[in-house]
Amino acid sequence: MNDPRARKVSQAALMSSADETEASFYEAMQQGDLDKMMSVWADDEEIACVHPGGPRVVGSVAVRAGFEAVFVNGPVHVQVHHVRRMETATMAIHHVTEKVQATTERGLETAYVIATNVFVRTAMGWRMVAHHASAGLPQDLPDITEPRTVLH
Repeated sequence: MNDPRARKVSQAALMSSADETEASFYEAMQQGDLDKMMSVWADDEEIACVHPGGPRVVGSVAVRAGFEAVFVNGPVHVQVHHVRRMETATMAIHHVTEKVQATTERGLETAYVIATNVFVRTAMGWRMVAHHASAGLPQDLPDITEPRTVLH
């Protein structure tokens, strides 16, 4: 399958939910696979991505270039924790904590990233339209939430 459009159509069946699309996104990161990465994104020039400490990039060409730069050093070893979901029939927003590990001259180092992933349901299945990642704290902390009250 050399036609990227045909590859994208075949991937659509694999992404029948926002969760499946998000799993494919993180698999692409872990594999350093740029084509797989771009297959999770909507075919829309308003898609946007913010990498930790970086500018907002808009459009498929800019998003692709951003991930190409990320993958220059190979796959990104990332695990997702603390997923919080807000979903409707046509849109999903996932707030996640990413645990990113990399080998540096000081050995294996771990960083935490707070990210928001936004998905929409399209004719091609669920697709990502935004990924916004910010540097987190040096350690993984639980979410800070309002206390819940029980109404009887």
